[in-house]
Amino acid sequence: MTELDNIFKTLKKRLRAQGTTYRDIAGQMGVSESAIKRRFASRRVSAEDLVAIANLLGFTLAELAQEAALSEKRLHTLTPAQERELVADTKLLLVTVCVLNQWSQDDICARYALTQAECVQRLARLDRLGLIHLLPGNRIRHNVARDFDWIPDGPIRRFFHDQGLADFLRSAFTKNDEAMAFCHGMLTEAAIARLQGEIQKLRQRLAELHEESLAAPLAKRRGCGLLLAAREWELAAFTQLKR
Repeated sequence: MTELDNIFKTLKKRLRAQGTTYRDIAGQMGVSESAIKRRFASRRVSAEDLVAIANLLGFTLAELAQEAALSEKRLHTLTPAQERELVADTKLLLVTVCVLNQWSQDDICARYALTQAECVQRLARLDRLGLIHLLPGNRIRHNVARDFDWIPDGPIRRFFHDQGLADFLRSAFTKNDEAMAFCHGMLTEAAIARLQGEIQKLRQRLAELHEESLAAPLAKRRGCGLLLAAREWELAAFTQLKR
């Protein structure tokens, strides 16, 4: 991917995150929507137009180029010490989850009982941890890869297991926007490997749908938890009946 390709990829991501359309850009720049689409498709955009589009999104061209340059160096995981820091402060963990879901500082303070100062303090800690870059005006630039994940059996996973799993499963899963399925089979090692691959694909699909949904206003988006698990297992009551 060329440097220009990376800048346009970053531009499109910013457009989705802020719910800005090609029509919005066209209206601000005094050209047709089709002209903007052609420029994005062909990558034939002047430096002046790039500056104008970046400014419409609240960025300087230098900030946009820096974000594009950093996009290939995003975090895929944290260290155990970093995860322990998150779970040691409930407000920090809350801000982390909100930020990973593309909330702004104002969104967080409007929904939860955090002052602006408390939120900024937690955002600064996330900046030090490398999860985000905190920009002037407390704007947030994310620094996590699409496949970012928590450490297997790490502090975050254990926190969810101890404090969130029972609450997550405390539902009959009968509403229209809920689903739960449990099935059992006996598989070969090769089949288990294929199943693990399908689970990974589903996780990636959730990440893609998450990015697609960023174009909608926050009020139109809802938190969605997806629990995927597979292991060699037999019901304990059956194990007790073994010879």
